[in-house]
Amino acid sequence: MLSEEKLRRIKELSQKKKAGDLTESEQVEREVLHQEYLQAFRQSMRQQLDHLKVIDPEGNDITPNK
Repeated sequence: MLSEEKLRRIKELSQKKKAGDLTESEQVEREVLHQEYLQAFRQSMRQQLDHLKVIDPEGNDITPNK
């Protein structure tokens, strides 16, 4: 995941956007940080899904090939 500092900055910029006080450079920074966040989230989700094991009611491993 992203560092606490980057997450805090995303939150700050989002609050400024809601207030309507976001400059053009801050808008670009917000978009870059948002894309970083989405990439980290997707990577984390992919790792979780890659380690997921599916078991049917009879106890057989039916995990699809990755």
